[in-house]
Amino acid sequence: MKLTPSVFGERGRRRAIKLGIDPARLPPGQSPTVKWPVLTVGPSAEIDLAKWSLAIYGEVEEPYALRWDEVGALEQVRQTSDLHCVTRWSRFDTRLSGVRVGPLLDRARPRASATHALVHAYGGYSTNLPLSALADDDVLIATHADGAPLEQEHGGPARLVVPSRYLWKSAKWVQSIELLDHDEPGFWERNGYHNDGDPWTEQRTHEDPFAFRTLRRRARGMAE
Repeated sequence: MKLTPSVFGERGRRRAIKLGIDPARLPPGQSPTVKWPVLTVGPSAEIDLAKWSLAIYGEVEEPYALRWDEVGALEQVRQTSDLHCVTRWSRFDTRLSGVRVGPLLDRARPRASATHALVHAYGGYSTNLPLSALADDDVLIATHADGAPLEQEHGGPARLVVPSRYLWKSAKWVQSIELLDHDEPGFWERNGYHNDGDPWTEQRTHEDPFAFRTLRRRARGMAE
């Protein structure tokens, strides 16, 4: 049987029911997994916590940077999120903790001209987001997952988590958030992935929803 998006999606819905997951929670063309696959551009970043920092700058009135201990001193929140990868797996009920991004942005006082952000990671990865999406209440700088410190292979010590987008938008090893007065594509967006990455409308690539396979062969791995 030819594996079309509709066939793949039907298999995913059957698997969700088998796992006791409401299939209405599964975006089109996805299949649930109980694992957390590791897909990364390049080697995992090794970061000395004594040198780690998170900077917010660009179209802001008060740019600043936080050290690791300063992030730990902020209000810590816990949430349970569903994560969706463009390679068609979905991981449900992932327990996360960290700090909300919205208040971090507010502290920098974005200018009226700020509309988008380019998120930069240790190692050179980047991804773009509308500022409105980045400010959602469930967007975190996550430092823990499933009750333990975030593992290096999943972006530890800290990664961005944007549940409303495919996981490549949730940059591992987050280093800085640059606010812009325009939209500027990041690594995968420049290499054929969709600019917005909404899993519920299957915004996988600019064209063919299955074309991500070709893109993965061209630039192996992802920041997920």
